[in-house]
Order: sequence, then C-alpha cells, then structure tokens
Amino acid sequence: MSRNRLHRFFIALVFIAATAGWTSANAQFSNNPAAATGSVVTTPQVRAELLAHAPEGVAPGKPVWLGLQLTHQKDWHTYWKNPGDSGLPTELTWQLPAGLDAGETAWPVPQRIRVGRLANFGYDGQVLLAVPLQVPAGFKAPASGQIDIRLRATWLACRVECIPEEGSFVLQLPVRGSTATHGPAFAQAQAAQPQPLQGSSRLTVNGERLQLSVSGLPEAVRGQSLEVFAEAPAVLAPAAEHGKDWTQAWQGDTWTASLPLSPERGQSLAQLALLVAPMPGQGQPAAGAPRGWHTVAAVEGQWAPAARGAGVSPALAAALEANQTGAGGAPGSLLAALLGGLIGGLLLNLMPCVFPVLAIKVMGFARHGNHLRAQRVGGVAYTVGVVLSFLALGGLLLALRAAGEQLGWGFQLQSPAVVALLALLFTLIGLNLAGVFEFGLFVPGRLATLQARHPAGDAFLTGVLAVAIASPCTAPFMGAALGFAIDMPAPQALAVFGALGVGMALPYLLAAWVPGVAGALPRPGAWMDTFRRAMAFPMFATVVWLVWVLGQQSGIDGAGALLALLVAVSSVVWSLTLRGRTRAVVASVLIAFGAWLTASIGPNVLKPAEAAVPVAGAAWQPWSEQRVQDLTAAGKPVFIDFTAAWCVTCQYNKRNALQDAAVLADFASNEVALLRADWTRRDSAITAALADLGRNGVPVYVLLIPGRVPVVMSEILSISELRAALALI
Repeated sequence: MSRNRLHRFFIALVFIAATAGWTSANAQFSNNPAAATGSVVTTPQVRAELLAHAPEGVAPGKPVWLGLQLTHQKDWHTYWKNPGDSGLPTELTWQLPAGLDAGETAWPVPQRIRVGRLANFGYDGQVLLAVPLQVPAGFKAPASGQIDIRLRATWLACRVECIPEEGSFVLQLPVRGSTATHGPAFAQAQAAQPQPLQGSSRLTVNGERLQLSVSGLPEAVRGQSLEVFAEAPAVLAPAAEHGKDWTQAWQGDTWTASLPLSPERGQSLAQLALLVAPMPGQGQPAAGAPRGWHTVAAVEGQWAPAARGAGVSPALAAALEANQTGAGGAPGSLLAALLGGLIGGLLLNLMPCVFPVLAIKVMGFARHGNHLRAQRVGGVAYTVGVVLSFLALGGLLLALRAAGEQLGWGFQLQSPAVVALLALLFTLIGLNLAGVFEFGLFVPGRLATLQARHPAGDAFLTGVLAVAIASPCTAPFMGAALGFAIDMPAPQALAVFGALGVGMALPYLLAAWVPGVAGALPRPGAWMDTFRRAMAFPMFATVVWLVWVLGQQSGIDGAGALLALLVAVSSVVWSLTLRGRTRAVVASVLIAFGAWLTASIGPNVLKPAEAAVPVAGAAWQPWSEQRVQDLTAAGKPVFIDFTAAWCVTCQYNKRNALQDAAVLADFASNEVALLRADWTRRDSAITAALADLGRNGVPVYVLLIPGRVPVVMSEILSISELRAALALI
C-alpha cells in the first residue's frame, strides 16, 4: 500500500533527528552562558580570563606561561583535579601553533569545601590555573610577529546547585618583547603551588585504612594540624573528619596519620601522590612559606579493591546486588543479559506504545492472505528491520556515551526536535491511512511501482517504524538487560540490543512461518479499506501523546506551536491533492503561510519549559541525591519514582497504581517521602542514579526503608505490589 512507501521517505528523518536534533537541542539549551570568542568569558557565577606571561618574549629556553584565571562570585566554587565526593575538575584544551606545546596544568593547593555530608576539593575567590608553554629549539616566529593562543575550557560552578559552563578563548601573544602585564598573578599562582617534599614519606595499607608517615617537614609547621589530599580520585574518603574518622600525631619531626580509604577505590596502586598542607585556622603563613608539599610514596601492605556496595548500608548493598543479578543469572552475566533482553523484547509487544504497529502488522498479514511465501518473506524482512534498528539505536547510544554523554534508553525522545519530528511523521501516516492523500501522487511513476516489485521493503520499514515507536517503552526484564548492556564491552552490549530486537520480532516471525495463522485471517476484500481508515485513529492518538510529551518539555506554548505546525503541514498535503490551477494557487499560498508560521512560532517547539514551582503541601517533591540522603539520614522511608513524560509505561503506572486512593493512604499513614525523578529532558544526575541501580531506562521504582533491604519494584506496577511493599514499614 502507499502507506508503506510514505514510511520510506520519513524513517531516515527519525534517525537523523536522533543525532542532529539531539545535538542541536543540546547546543541550544545547554547551561553554557557564553561561548563567544575573546579572552574573557563572564557568567553570573564566574569570570574567566585567558592570561599570558612572557617577560622575555616567546623564544626557546625563555619562560612563557599561559593560564585561565577564574574569579568566583560569593559562595561559588570550582574544582581541583581530584574534585572529592562530587564535582568535575576544570578542563583546558589548547589549540596552539605548530611546534608549540602546552605542559601540565600547575594546580594550586586546594581547599576542602563541605556541602552537607559531602566534601569537595576546589577553589573559591580567585584562582589562576597556569600552564607552561614549551617552545622548541628552532622555533620560527610568524611574519605577523604574534601567535594565536586558543583555549577551550569547561568548568563546573557550584554553590549548592551546580552549573556546567564553558568558554572559547583567543589571545594574540607578541613573539618579541615583554608581555608581563599579569606577572603578579602568575607569581601568586606560583606561590600557591605545593613544593616538593625534602624529606620522605611512607604509606602502609592496614585493612580499610592507610597509615601515612611524613618526615622532613619544616619546623614552622611542626605541632600543627595538617590535612592530606590524594591527587588521584577514589583513594581516600574525602568527607572523613579529623578527630572522628581519622587521626594524626607528631613524633619529633615526623608526622603520622591514620586515614580511611575510599569505599569506591579500585585496583591496587603501586604508588600514590599526596599533597600535605596546613589546616585552615593555623594562623598566617610566613612570607614566602609554601602552601603545601607534594610527595609520592610507594604503597606497602595488602591493598584490595573495595567490596561491592562498600560505603553504603548493608541493606542498600544487598538491594543493588539483587537488582543487578537481572534475569536470574550471575551479576554481569552475558547469558543473563541476553535472556533478559529476549524476554523483554517479547513483552515489549504488550506495551501500549507498540499498539499502532500491531494494527499495521495485522493489515500486512491480511493483505498477503494465504500466500505463504509472501508471508514468510515479509516476516523475515520485518525481523531484519527490527533487529537492525535496535542495533543502530544501541550503537548510537554507546557511541554517545563513549564520547562523554550521560544518556540512557529512550534518549532520543529527550530532544523536543525528535518529538516534533515524530509527531509530524505520524500525522502524515494517519492522513495517508485516512485516505486524505496517496503518497504515489507525489513521486514519479517509476518510484511508485517500487512497492509492487519489492514488498519486503515495506515489511522492513515497518520494523524500523516499530522500533521508533517502541523506544520510549521499557518492559519487564528489559531494564535489567539494558543496565547490563551499558557496562559491557561494545560487542556484548550490541548482542543484548540484538536480543531485544529478536524478542520483539519473534511473534511476527513465528506467525509468518506458521500456516495456521494466515488461515485464521479473513480473505482480502473490501473490509481492508475500512480497516485501513480505522487504523488512522491509533496514529492520531500517538500524535496526541507526542504533543503532550512536548508540552512537558517545552510548555504550553511549545505544544500549541507544534499543533499549529501540524495543521499547517496537513493543509499543505491536502492542497497537493487538488487538480489544475487550483492546486498551484492554494498550495503556493499554504506553503508560504506554513513557512511564515514555522519561522514565527517554530522556536517555541524547542524552547525549554519553565521550571514548575512545587505546590505547597504537595505529596510529590522533586528528586535530588542530596534530598534522598537528608531524608534517609533522618530515618524517613522514601519512595522514588524515576519517570519521564515520553514513557508510556510510566504514565500508565502513575494513573493505575500511584494515584490509587488506597496506595496514597498507605503512603500518608507510613509518612513516606515521595520523590519524583523526572527524566523527560536530559539529566546526568538521574542517569547516574539509574546506573547505580543497574538500570538504564525508565520506569524504575525504589522504596527505601530505614534498616531494611530497599525494594526495587517491577516496571509495570500493581496496587497489590505497592501495598505489600509499604506493609513492610
């Protein structure tokens, strides 16, 4: 039918939008407040400036320094190379003329910044991250007499909330003559550098603690309290408090400390780089005195990686272990992940978002009637389309995650551009099914006969369309399988995605190869045209859902703009079915009007919705990791709903189980704190929290009960399951 030829034209747009649309939307709505080219970038939190210091010009053997100076607003800070419990270090990416190289960043001694129960290492006030410029022998100055220094920098500015920021900087540095305007700033940065320890240090592992002994420190600091920073992350426990979690003492000129190891430490280290510095409140250091001392020591004793779940309560560790076991296999087992993917793919056919495709497949079976060979070829082509689409989507997800993106299953629907494009696609399919137009009218006759010659192509594209529709859904067993896949090597991960595709396509493949299925269907006839037109309504229902999703992402203005654009596109399609001069006139007017409408209100589709203001006394509150820690520390039970507007299963659970009067009464009587982690738009913190639970998509439901094993519930919630879990409180 012409419906399937229409798919050919638009399916490619879906996957292009999954990359190009996602990228453009992120570029438009990132928290990057400034990316203009210059030597200064200013945000409400930080003023960043690219500086240079070349007192004797740019020449081999002469000192040349570059640096990014960050001036923080009050209460804001950025991070050291080891950020501590949270945060990200500032990253500098240099683009220099050929022959010039940037050395390592000279990090000043950081300070310990406590935020609640966490401890971070970083800087407030003003800090200069200096980098030496290495000029090789034989360097030839350009004819212009100056060189272009380009820097791309990213930093995380935090107060209580955190804002990722970035900037592009350009500076023209004269090759000859002195450039020493910022000499005092670089001198101050040099004074803030840790100095090499003149004495010796020794590290010994004793169970979960590290015994440190340092000798050769100056007399000026003897008897004072010192603190230790590990230059590598996840070695020492950042939030450990002096006098409570760790101790220190002086024995003559030797300083000793017993420090707790990080519960997140990895494999053994042969040696460890440490920075020792006086604690704040020790009085003003003498003029010219070092701010701290850098030392590298060999690690002695039996070092072992932290046990899985270390650093969390035994109950939570047990829950994580149980949930990452997946479909009855050993943790991390490829076989368990493949089995979970196969079962999850089978169950995906029962999810509401796949219903429109079920109708299309019924039409396909009926069209071929008792032609067994055509049925089998169509079944194989559909299976190939489904499996390849899962592999393509999984490969794209893995590639973007490898590039540093924090993404999960259904990531493409976190982009308003992709949602809008899918709404347009299903509107056109619905209009075609309803008989408003035939796609063959818009293409040359030679192309219009392709379907007749290659019916398998229609089945293949139906499989592609099925995956496009099904991607927002997560079926039982599927969540655990995807959680496994993300942490596996790429070939194994793609095998899990392929298993999902095989599971989803398997019922149709079996039906195509079982003669009794085709025999049970009525013979082709006039009823098929009526059925085809009726199938337009599931497509329009899908459009309604997509418009609602975009409304959650971009607000009521975005949803209204999308509806207006869909009406405009529909009117253009209708005008192209007219005949003669009327067609040319009406189509020209409507196309011009549609173009104007797109330019006028189109940006509203991509505009982010304003943050919702929590209603006073509302039961559900926004999720945050800090909020979870505060509530559990206070001994309160917590229920977390990881959800998204584009997740049909999430919306079903919300209305069927989470809004049930008896369940709400149980929540209230047990004083359960209700937190909702909304993943409708991209959120790296929620992505990380899902990964900690061994999941990579929504829905996920977690009940945290003080002193008990947390309960991670099934993807399709039932009232009885919820009430049974709440009865444990």
